[in-house]
Amino acid sequence: MRTFNELKQQLLQNEDVKKEYERLEPEYQVMRAIIKARQEQNLTQQELADRTGIDRSDISKLENGSANPSLRTLKRLADGLGMQLQINFVHAN
Repeated sequence: MRTFNELKQQLLQNEDVKKEYERLEPEYQVMRAIIKARQEQNLTQQELADRTGIDRSDISKLENGSANPSLRTLKRLADGLGMQLQINFVHAN
């Protein structure tokens, strides 16, 4: 049985899959950052919702990728997590 990483590497050999993966990567980075910051502080989604005024269901949608956060929402999340929002532009490969 293959591991997830082995399957991922195999799938990324297909150029169409690779392009779509790369297109979606910034969204995945945002999702992972929200989840990581919340979990590092041992917060539930509801606790983060209480801190930010963002509905728990909306936080869930942000974490599972079914919603695309605005810059304002990202700032509210950062404030609720006691963090600073930082956005970087980097050179494309």
